[in-house]
Amino acid sequence: HVQLVESGGGSVEAGGSLTLSCAVSGYDNRHCMGWFRQAPGPERERVARIYTGSLGAAYAASVKGRFTISLDNAKNTLYLQMNNLKPEDTGMYYCAAESSPLRCTREDFGYWGQGTQVAVS
Repeated sequence: HVQLVESGGGSVEAGGSLTLSCAVSGYDNRHCMGWFRQAPGPERERVARIYTGSLGAAYAASVKGRFTISLDNAKNTLYLQMNNLKPEDTGMYYCAAESSPLRCTREDFGYWGQGTQVAVS
């Protein structure tokens, strides 16, 4: 069955860096993957998205220039390098994957991990 397992979260001071990882198993035909975050509250924000074939990436305006999404297809692992972290980056970070190109264009991901917590003070 499909599993997405995030790791790498933690507590860091403002200006610091973290690298999140998402190990994927049981889902070889994924077309796109993404990182989302949710601070306390109802809204979940898409942080970054990458297409698994072209490796084309897109970022939320709030993280552009500070975060980098990357994918190692050989290791089935998605990464999010986060630099110059700010307190507003605090939240639970989730990785997601999708195989449908149409759903990828809508950023409507079908598979999700359990999340890893990031706290910036």
